[in-house]
Amino acid sequence: MIGYTCVGTNDLDKAVAFYTELLGILGAQVFFKSERGVGWGVAPDKPMFSVMRPFDTGKATVGNGTMVALAASTPDQVQALHAKAIALGGKDEGAPGARGGGFYGAYFRDPDGNKLAAFCTV
Repeated sequence: MIGYTCVGTNDLDKAVAFYTELLGILGAQVFFKSERGVGWGVAPDKPMFSVMRPFDTGKATVGNGTMVALAASTPDQVQALHAKAIALGGKDEGAPGARGGGFYGAYFRDPDGNKLAAFCTV
């Protein structure tokens, strides 16, 4: 059902560097690039993640309660994504760990303050 997700940025170069390294852990590659943004994916028929400067040229802001979840394959991959996000300047919002019901997740914010999760089921 999800075709793609998009988060805003006020520093496209910094955001592209952050997400290129982070999403590389999941095997994602750049699928599109424009003056306003970049999108990554793992296959043309799978959902894509993108980061863009706002179309209205206003300042990108964080949505209260908005979060994008990145699907990982294993707890080790969740841990790697969380660690890489922090190493790249992201902020911890919840260390990797079991959250109940077979859900293993971690939470962080990118350098623009957008909240993301990495998760898998175990």
